[in-house]
Amino acid sequence: MGNPLQESGQYVDTLINLFVTWGPRLVGAILALVIGLWLANMISGALVRRMEKSEVDPSLRPFLMSLVSTLLKVLVVVSVLGMVGIQMTSFIAILGAAGLAVGMALSGTLQNFAGGVMILIFKPFKVGDFIEAQGYTGSVNAIQIFNTVLKTPDNKTIIIPNGGLSTSSMVNYSTEPTRRVDWTFGIAYGDDIDKAKDVLHSLLASNDSVLKDPAPFVELGELADSSVNFTVRAWVNAADYWAVYFYMLEMVYRKFAEAGLNIPFPQMDVHMHK
Repeated sequence: MGNPLQESGQYVDTLINLFVTWGPRLVGAILALVIGLWLANMISGALVRRMEKSEVDPSLRPFLMSLVSTLLKVLVVVSVLGMVGIQMTSFIAILGAAGLAVGMALSGTLQNFAGGVMILIFKPFKVGDFIEAQGYTGSVNAIQIFNTVLKTPDNKTIIIPNGGLSTSSMVNYSTEPTRRVDWTFGIAYGDDIDKAKDVLHSLLASNDSVLKDPAPFVELGELADSSVNFTVRAWVNAADYWAVYFYMLEMVYRKFAEAGLNIPFPQMDVHMHK
């Protein structure tokens, strides 16, 4: 049976040796960890202030700040573990393999995330814009980091992944303050085309929503199978587009009838020969 005092002395010597060997490293690692985390927070705060001055979209700021903060803290922790003598080569290799596997499994999600960031940075559209994309048309209700939510005119909710939305063609009807309204109106063969043009010009002139500059356009556009068609174009403020469009359809139907102008429907004359 060993001497208890002797065994206690061996334990104390071992602890002293461990402290002498690892103490400075642990103290240095703790200081590096504290200073590194403080610097990471300082850099993240500076990034937020920079984004505010650059007027980066508010919905993008938390994602960028979180991403940068996480990366900086991971670098600090890896550096601290290396300072205390932990071999990080194998750990980093395992972490990289796991990250590759996760990235391949979530490739579509990561693509949507990247697409959302690109949309928020370059702003091809904003909330409230009326757009046409991916075969859908509607008003932008929300721009999320993975998806964009549209509301259709009949109040349907359309969710479009940002990956395809950021890399494909898209029409934004709300970018410009004015839009051109196009119509095609037909009269019967034999009707007075000058009278038809006068009616169309007077209807456009009587609507205050139709802009005078550029001037409305009314010209004979086509000699179709069953009708003589006029091409009519007018510029309006974007918000007045549909009101003017439907106004002209109704008023042309009324005024053409009052003026004795016939709006033909498709027909075919059949001649019988004995």
